[in-house]
Amino acid sequence: MPEPLPETMRALVVDRLGGADELHLADVAVPLRIADEVLVRVIAASVNPIDVKTRSGRGSSAAISSFPFIGGSDFSGVVAAVPYAQHPFPVGTPVFGMGRVPRVGGSFAEFVTVASTALAGKPANLSHVEAAAVPVAAQTAWGMVRLAGIGAGDRVLVHAGAGGVGHFAVQFAAIAGAHVIATASAGNAAFLRELGAHETIDYAAQRFEDVVSDIDVVIDLIGNVHDDTGTRSLEVLREGGRLVNAPTGSWPTMQTDAAARGIRATGYNVPADGRMLAEIAELLESGAVSVHVDREFGLEDGADAQRAVEGGHVRGKVVIRVAEDPAL
Repeated sequence: MPEPLPETMRALVVDRLGGADELHLADVAVPLRIADEVLVRVIAASVNPIDVKTRSGRGSSAAISSFPFIGGSDFSGVVAAVPYAQHPFPVGTPVFGMGRVPRVGGSFAEFVTVASTALAGKPANLSHVEAAAVPVAAQTAWGMVRLAGIGAGDRVLVHAGAGGVGHFAVQFAAIAGAHVIATASAGNAAFLRELGAHETIDYAAQRFEDVVSDIDVVIDLIGNVHDDTGTRSLEVLREGGRLVNAPTGSWPTMQTDAAARGIRATGYNVPADGRMLAEIAELLESGAVSVHVDREFGLEDGADAQRAVEGGHVRGKVVIRVAEDPAL
């Protein structure tokens, strides 16, 4: 018999939008499942830039319906309750996935509810901390590489190649047979080459448009948020090339700017897709793809975890350990 579920849980919450100082631990009700949802006991959850933006009043904050608000999309844990017998992920199954934050409570908590279709079995060779670093970043990279139609021989430029999404995009593009060029700090050059990058560009020392040209695809994880990286990316693409970026990096004239150069530009919104995640899990289990965890924090130090992401210069992902890993 499975142990009875508690009525309350610890969670990292905010009572109002603002800086990381607004984050604090609280005892809140364990979320109730609806429809086909699964209740997962969270072992680890990773922090994505969208979590920081939403907490601060940007990102997806407009969709927050009530406070206290629990952020977090990525998680890895163990199934605690299922909607019906003979469920593909029975109670006790190690799983990972991404939730529907901010429309429902997030993964910075001891329990999270998630649609069955958003789950995949955790790769057996990964710890829960490692697995929690995968879903949003890897699925975003996977989707962008597929949307761009990257294939053998393509010259691909990946901006922010050492970051969460970037370090997966480099690997997926290399697996597809592309010649991969990544922008990053000089200290990440060796790391990126280990992941499959053929060339690296130190963004602090060189302007990428002075170094590369005739690019088939740009995976733009910076855009025009802090500077004009997105606009400058159009300059290095060949006619007929493709630019795929994260929606937060788009700019008002992106489509017309690209079209004027004979380039196709589009943004990519990642879905919570368990089938896609299962494909990625196979690559992780085979060793064809790896995940890098930069830093690990406890749930009580969740504010520091978000500050680390907010400060930038993260190699791979920052992860919050919510509970002890039962496999260790």
